Amino acid sequence: MSRFSQLMQAVRPTPAAFWLALLAGLLMPLALAPLTWWPIAFLAIGVLADLLKNQSPIRAAKIAFLFGFGLWLHGGSWLVVSMYNFGGTSLPLALALLTFVAALMALLFIPIGWLYARFKLDHLAWLTLPALLVIGEWLRSWVLTGFPWLMTGYGFIDTPLAGWAPLFGVYGVSLAAGITGIALFHIIRDGKKAYLQLLTLGILWIGGGLLSPIAWTQIDRQQAMSVSLVQGNIPQESKWALEWRDKTVKIYRDLSAQEWGRDLVLWPEAAIPMFAHEAQDVLAEIENDALKQGSAFVTGVPFATWNKARTGILFYNSIAAMGDGLGLYHKQQLVPIGEYIPMEEWLRGAIPFFNLPMSSFTWGPSNQPPLLVKTQPMAPFICYEIAYPSLVQRLSKSASILTTISNDGWFGRSIGPDQHFEMVRMRAKETGRYILRGTNNGITAIINDQGKVVSQAPRFVPAVLRGEVYPAQGFTPWQRMGLQPILWVCALLLALGLWRSRRAA
Repeated sequence: MSRFSQLMQAVRPTPAAFWLALLAGLLMPLALAPLTWWPIAFLAIGVLADLLKNQSPIRAAKIAFLFGFGLWLHGGSWLVVSMYNFGGTSLPLALALLTFVAALMALLFIPIGWLYARFKLDHLAWLTLPALLVIGEWLRSWVLTGFPWLMTGYGFIDTPLAGWAPLFGVYGVSLAAGITGIALFHIIRDGKKAYLQLLTLGILWIGGGLLSPIAWTQIDRQQAMSVSLVQGNIPQESKWALEWRDKTVKIYRDLSAQEWGRDLVLWPEAAIPMFAHEAQDVLAEIENDALKQGSAFVTGVPFATWNKARTGILFYNSIAAMGDGLGLYHKQQLVPIGEYIPMEEWLRGAIPFFNLPMSSFTWGPSNQPPLLVKTQPMAPFICYEIAYPSLVQRLSKSASILTTISNDGWFGRSIGPDQHFEMVRMRAKETGRYILRGTNNGITAIINDQGKVVSQAPRFVPAVLRGEVYPAQGFTPWQRMGLQPILWVCALLLALGLWRSRRAA
């Protein structure tokens, strides 16, 4: 037995196991953007697996909870910036709310630890625990409307494991990374006896490397579309101030003045800081500029309309295509607190952060068609929506190009914008499509069908990013089949682990 194994064996029954689980969780976000020290994920997951070995279900649940708590406490630290810098919340209260959110998200780790110990799945820990963690990531993407942040696979977008993304989505990359981390611990501990683990690592990493360059979709290089992505860099604290409405529009119009004639001019989320009906004259003028030069114009703009019974008004966070473009899209996945208030009758106004401007939006319908841009169908995603793998998988099938507009000003200079951008790159890899990302202050970029950054605008300055994108035809396996294959793989691994534990009993 190695010294490390002896140490872990001594630690497991002590309170130190809880502190070590918390530390492993705190380390985990270092594997994600902006640092992307992805080997740390192997260490963190490997330590978690070792801590869960031979534990009672209750104790295992506590260890898993603390791991999740550490993950979200560090990985979600950008929430403090949003609440304190831009949400009118005191620093102590912002830290308290971050702690609450981290604890809430960590609750989903409790059944992972409990099931793992209850059914003695540690006999094949390197297969079963990663499967449980991936199921946990899937649950986080839809439970209570979902908060699909901090998935392990995102940190591996620039590694051979990313080759699995077009087949199984980010969940497949997470599974491969988790298996790698725990298998490495087994190899270090068991040495030459770890034949199966070594074989599996070879399949995952060599297989991923061979899959990575495959073009699952057909990129039409003859149909290049020239684009201009306009980044206004409007201060977040001034975004919805009445005195900034006309100034904001002028900034964007001035930046766009030399861009008409390009195939597409893209403005970011809520670039028009007023409702569409209030901005009719401005939008008509801009559309006229676009039409004169044969350009499509796409912008984020809030939208208000009567409900069907005409008894109240519905507010939408929307994106509109005009000029040589057509379509209107209402955001389907809203940000809790930022765009709607859960349990609004109790929380609205309780603290300034629960009374932010433009936080009463309505959920858009699920059956909206793509926008048309120069006859090309383009699937739009507004800010937070790009974080949902299944939403992008579904909507991308009807489009040849994807676009996401955002206002990451809420994140400030935290790790949030980098985490968000990493997700965009993974969506491009999953779908085999170019993605245009237009933001208020960064990260504005063009990403190709392999998830690589073609070009990127400087952050926190007014800028125009010019480039070309190409439409795609065909589908990746992930687009065709979605979640089912990876869930079946996880179920198979868990069934194998359960069988092995019963044989060992």
